[in-house]
This record gives sequence, structure tokens and C-alpha cells, in this order.
Amino acid sequence: MVGGAVHFEIPADDPERARKFYQEALGWRMEPVPGMDYTMVITTDMDAATGRPTTPGAINGGMMAREGRITAPVITVDVPDINATLKTVEELGGAVVMPRNEIPGMGYTAYFQDSEGNVMGL
Repeated sequence: MVGGAVHFEIPADDPERARKFYQEALGWRMEPVPGMDYTMVITTDMDAATGRPTTPGAINGGMMAREGRITAPVITVDVPDINATLKTVEELGGAVVMPRNEIPGMGYTAYFQDSEGNVMGL
């Protein structure tokens, strides 16, 4: 679904402590990404072929060290054209926090700040 939530990210001051907390509190599975300071957070079963959640409406996420403008959890939404969406965000008074960036083997991402100061992902 275009515009639907597809991912979340949780920044942490102490990523190891945060991983342990979410594993124990919610039973989430943590999968460190080789070569990156990033951990995939698996909250629901995934289809082995597509890597997508098998439960409709469920999403998985990620965790990284808190830094820069990413200081609170980020919800990422699916859009057909990241650059066009970022342009619209700016026209509506928002701001680009991180322009379109490739995630090898997965696709593209970007961050923007909305009219209320919240950071969201695309």
C-alpha cells in the first residue's frame, strides 16, 4: 500500500542495552547487519522468499545509535517516488533531513522533517 507504514527505526544511546531490552521485553529478534552499525529488528514472521512480513499490516524495523537529527523513533512510509515526495514536503513547509540514499540490495530511503518537527522516513 502506497503511503502505508513499512518500517520503523529506534535510535539508542546504548544500542546493545536497547537490543537486550526489546529482546527481553517484547521478544523481538535482533539481526546485526554486517558492515554497518545497524541492527534489523524482527517483530513478526517473514516470508523467506521476499523478506516481507507474513502478517498483513505488520512491519519490522531497525535500530542504530542515536545521532544527528535522528533522536526519536522514525516511522517509514512507502511512496512511489522519493524525490517527488521530498519536493512536496519542502513545498508544504517541511524539510529534507537526508536526501534519497541507496540501501544496497534493498532499495532507497530518505528522511524528512514534517511541519511539526517530526522526522519521518521514506
